[in-house]
Amino acid sequence: MFQLGTFQFNQPLVLAPMAGVTDLPFRRLARSLGADLTVSEMMLANDDLWDSRKSQQRRDHSGEPGPIMVQIAGSDPQLMAQTAQRNVEAGAQVIDINMGCPVKKVCNKLAGSALLQDPALVERILKAVVQAVDVPVTLKTRTGWSAEHKNGPLIAKIAEQAGIQLLSLHGRTREDRYQGAAEYDTIAQIKASLSIPVLANGDIDSPEKALAVLKHTQADGLLIGRAAQGNPWIFAQIKHFLATGKALAKPSLAEVAQVLRAHLEQLHQFYGELAGPRIARKHLGWYLAAHYPNEQFRQHFNSLTLPAEQLAAVDSFFQTLDQQEAVA
Repeated sequence: MFQLGTFQFNQPLVLAPMAGVTDLPFRRLARSLGADLTVSEMMLANDDLWDSRKSQQRRDHSGEPGPIMVQIAGSDPQLMAQTAQRNVEAGAQVIDINMGCPVKKVCNKLAGSALLQDPALVERILKAVVQAVDVPVTLKTRTGWSAEHKNGPLIAKIAEQAGIQLLSLHGRTREDRYQGAAEYDTIAQIKASLSIPVLANGDIDSPEKALAVLKHTQADGLLIGRAAQGNPWIFAQIKHFLATGKALAKPSLAEVAQVLRAHLEQLHQFYGELAGPRIARKHLGWYLAAHYPNEQFRQHFNSLTLPAEQLAAVDSFFQTLDQQEAVA
């Protein structure tokens, strides 16, 4: 059991921040299906981008249950502090600092996991942000820069001493990106060395894996990212398994159809009639891959440009599946 500000958590399941994925519609959906906490898409500490349409959408937390947790990224301590302040003024109740993103365009700006090369700069950034706001500040990072420079334990100690209240740790180095398997020994080592709570992250894609990672690392909770794409039910499935030791029934055909349709409608509404259908395509692909793989339908859906066309196609697809199940 631990607290972030006025919010209390017991072994929380958290939707990890993913650029281009964890927008407001997906965060609200994840919370409705069992996630205890969600983190907004990463916002770069760049004044020039603050008023862009993308940034405005990422600052939209309409109807989202608290705590509102906003992730920021950058390499300039003062600019990071200012960005944190502006987000708190806009409603953020927790500020999360990204030092885990391995994407080249982020790392090339010495942000994300690239900062792990410079512990002194890490310390300046963390202290600047913590001192700039009166809400909890958390950190998401990796086990190190590379296998040869696995300095996650050092970064974790710096974070704790700087006033970071929660550490989310991905079980790969920056050099690993998302390749190979995540390792949890380093997470366990770091967890044992800290007094602040630690969330484990990386390859947690089933209830059984969730239990194994919790036991191995003794983490205070789990951060789940890619496994939730197309399968937002994973949070409820993990919770049920941890509580009972038994698997929760998979969502029915009707439930998948209902949730997917509502998700698409929210994407259309949130992004508009032009961008909404384009963004809906990747989500439809994830739902299909997780539940009813069908490349032919995916390609057909991707050719549609109007919200009404996409919704009609989904209705028809699931009606056909329902008829096939009835015959079987």
